[in-house]
Amino acid sequence: LNRLHPSLRCATRLILVVFMTWFGSWIRSEEIGHRIPETPKFELDIQPILTAKGCNSGPCHGKSRGQNGFELSLFGFNSDMDYDAIAKNGRGRRVTPSRPEASLLLVKALALEPHGGGIRLEAGDPDYRTLVRWIKNGMPRVDSGDPVLTSIRFEPGPRSMRPMESEQLRVIATYSTGAEHDVTRTTSFASSDPGIVSVDRHGMIRASEYPGEVSIMGRFMGNIATWNSAVVRNQMHEDQEYEHFSRSHWIDDIAFRKWKQLGIVPSIACDDTTFLKRLYLDAIGRLPNAKEVNEYLADSDADRDNRWIDRVLAQPEYADYWANQWADLLRPNPYRVGIKATYALDAWIRQSFRANQPHDAFVRDILTAQGSTWRNGATTVFRDRREPEEITTLVSQIFLGVRLECAKCHQHPFEVYSQADFYGMASYFARIGTKGVGLSPPISGSEEMFFVKENGETKHPVSGKRLPPKPLRGTSIEIPAGEDPRVQLAQWLVDPENPYFAAAAVNRLWASVIGMGIVDPVDDFRATNPPSNPELLAALSDYFRKVGYDNKQLLKAIFSSRLYRLSSIPNETNASDHRNFSRHRRKRLRAEVLVDAISDVTGVPNEFSEMPSGSRAIQLWSHRIASETLDTFGRPDANQDPPCERIEPTTLTQSLHMMNANRIQLAVSSDQGVCAQWAKSDLSPDSLVDQIYVRVFCRKPTEAETKTWLAEWSAAADKRRLIEDWVWSMLNSSEFLFVN
Repeated sequence: LNRLHPSLRCATRLILVVFMTWFGSWIRSEEIGHRIPETPKFELDIQPILTAKGCNSGPCHGKSRGQNGFELSLFGFNSDMDYDAIAKNGRGRRVTPSRPEASLLLVKALALEPHGGGIRLEAGDPDYRTLVRWIKNGMPRVDSGDPVLTSIRFEPGPRSMRPMESEQLRVIATYSTGAEHDVTRTTSFASSDPGIVSVDRHGMIRASEYPGEVSIMGRFMGNIATWNSAVVRNQMHEDQEYEHFSRSHWIDDIAFRKWKQLGIVPSIACDDTTFLKRLYLDAIGRLPNAKEVNEYLADSDADRDNRWIDRVLAQPEYADYWANQWADLLRPNPYRVGIKATYALDAWIRQSFRANQPHDAFVRDILTAQGSTWRNGATTVFRDRREPEEITTLVSQIFLGVRLECAKCHQHPFEVYSQADFYGMASYFARIGTKGVGLSPPISGSEEMFFVKENGETKHPVSGKRLPPKPLRGTSIEIPAGEDPRVQLAQWLVDPENPYFAAAAVNRLWASVIGMGIVDPVDDFRATNPPSNPELLAALSDYFRKVGYDNKQLLKAIFSSRLYRLSSIPNETNASDHRNFSRHRRKRLRAEVLVDAISDVTGVPNEFSEMPSGSRAIQLWSHRIASETLDTFGRPDANQDPPCERIEPTTLTQSLHMMNANRIQLAVSSDQGVCAQWAKSDLSPDSLVDQIYVRVFCRKPTEAETKTWLAEWSAAADKRRLIEDWVWSMLNSSEFLFVN
């Protein structure tokens, strides 16, 4: 343009602007996933646009009572409600059939009028033209002759990706007539891990530089499709780089194949004392004592580790440790259901683990519980969750690993579950009857009886239709009058064909031991949150069924694997791996385990109100028993409804508490504590430092640590004060506070 004569320059620029405007409009008409039907229909064409633009999402008009008087159903689960809101409500002011371009629905979306949601449409794009044509044609809805959406799929199909690679995904919708349409433009996308593979609103995916697996979700008109991929390293590794990792165990063989696929080399194995300490803390929630550490180190038998795994799992602390974890999932607020009922439930859980009750029997006893809340602790679960809808959310989340609560009010946004699915599950609990005065918080001290009524049912909250019991993704069943539908539910749960029950159980146990579930979060099984290693999850589930749902047998299988013994120190290939278990995942001690560990190290017993003197924290039957340390380190709020979530991240408050808590200071400096005994003993400095390190860290001191200790010892005027300071500093170290 600069070379043209000034008199031609302006005209040429004008011609170019006009051409580019026309060309841009033509390009937009050819955009990915565009489709402008001759006669748009509300359900087929308009609702997908509203969903893709976020108009019916939770932060916008899809939230409860809508936004600024305009309310839509969340993600378009109620077409009748949405149509009325647009075409009829507000005296029809949102649409203007005689002049569609002036409709408030479009003017707001173009931000020509003040709109809190900002610009949602562009004039002339395919979505805008579809809306204009729909309004101009009288805002029609589907009728019996219109095609019905049957499924959606991604194109191209799933494949592995290289770092920094990109791919354009398309979503193809198939209808009952056999017709197929590209609906990419009106599909909502999400990535399970944007740090590995991100996806934009147009379906363009981009891999990062980090290896790993990801699931891309596409949602269109209540249908879900997933595109699972793995980002693999450009540089793969030779077999000799894996020689340090033994694959004799079936868990190791499955994990190895996944690492090989992703180009990840696992960390080396940890040392013997690290393994022993890890085993004790993960299996029974306590530190090995000095006698056990020394005995293990002196054991040279070839089958040493397997024998010690059996020995640890046979310890009495096993029942209290695992009962404490299940109490988080089941234990209610004692001020809501009653102190005696809460105590009865806690005692029932502990007795189940003392008897090593199989998991299927444990769950069956809970689901079918009847009788007195004072005599059968399992009935307390129903005393807390009194309505069928309440117990359904608990059962689905804990025993199936499915967060079904969303489907109570609308179509699940990330799954296929509908309100009919939710209330079909709730019907299993519709015949639970009660005798007694019920709840009367904050005391609720009375006894209550639970029994099976002759009849009971649930109804669809919108249609009012009766819904008989129906398992997830199953068919409805009719239960004869007087029979307990929960028995049928329990039978369906433990059926080998049930894809949820065993997988949810082993995933929860794996997460407790390894630090992260194969499906994470552990109670969020869905197609859009796939397992990091499906083959491993399936193998663990099959093994769990094979051993009769024996928790100890499953734990032994995990503990005896080479994977469990991996060091937490990363190498250059697995430093960014957080999902494939190629190195040990360090985790902070559980609050109760930490309190008991401090007591074991200092030799000063715990003292809790409402408990016998010397009780361990892992034995507490209520979260309301006072303890600043337990609260600081993530014990659930006693007012929180089960299942309760622990606060996992470390905080500054925890560090300050460990340094300044009066209870810890008194335990370290107690005249009856082990520090005072060491100060009075005739032990040599070398033997003393050995005993301190074995007691606190469950290992021998290094040469450098011994040298530092001996220098401090020779210079110390107050030997007892030095021992106390030394132990106090070790209690505040990450080696003590974390399971390494």
